[in-house]
Amino acid sequence: MDLGLENKRVLITAGAAGIGRAVAEYFAAERAKVLVCDVDHEATKSVPPSTGIVAVVTDVSKAEAVAKLFEEVDRRLGGLDILINNAGISGPSKPVEAVTDDEWRATLAVNLDGAFYCARSAVPLIKAAGGGSVINMSSTAGFLPASLRSPYCTAKYGVIGLTEVMAMELGSHNINVNAICPGSVDSRRLERVHQMAAQSRGLPIEQIRQAALDQTSMRRLVSVHEIASMIVYLCSPQGRIISGQSIAIDGQTLATD
Repeated sequence: MDLGLENKRVLITAGAAGIGRAVAEYFAAERAKVLVCDVDHEATKSVPPSTGIVAVVTDVSKAEAVAKLFEEVDRRLGGLDILINNAGISGPSKPVEAVTDDEWRATLAVNLDGAFYCARSAVPLIKAAGGGSVINMSSTAGFLPASLRSPYCTAKYGVIGLTEVMAMELGSHNINVNAICPGSVDSRRLERVHQMAAQSRGLPIEQIRQAALDQTSMRRLVSVHEIASMIVYLCSPQGRIISGQSIAIDGQTLATD
């Protein structure tokens, strides 16, 4: 199925690995022009030139780094049609009274500030292109609280708020804005979260893994490909009427604890 994305100019943050890499490959398969950034230098080097995906190193939690990123967007893509705000970190897994200033600030800086900085720079370019799409990566933790995850949940709730405001502001400019809310994604990052939770709760990690499955009606983890396919659809002409939504891709999360 041709989704009508050929030559669309796409920026994906944290796009050199994990969910972002899958999204980049899906857009590239639709013959879009794709630029990814990632804070992990080794990950950016792992993106094969044969894919046509351009990878650069950027820390989106820093406004000055995002300004330089958009210089690359202008140089490499000559404008922008689609922004995928995928960058995020899991933050600590501990009671609120044990969260340090640095842990709180770092979690919000990457997950929320980074999305804002990139959106602020991207919106004028997407307007100039005559319209396009913005996808902000939230989480089921953006609408269901999870104990021991106060910085992460706060950031992801904030991403949903940012998404809804942007959708209101930008709809008249032919720009749709949505939040994707993954549940437990089959990834190395989830394994790290499980390890932190096991340590914080004093439980075997196998029990933590099983609990994550038991909290959804479908009893399985989410694939990065299931997330990527939804994102590509929302950015295509077929999905452009969908805006202001927080779309859970989670096998129906029933609980978080």
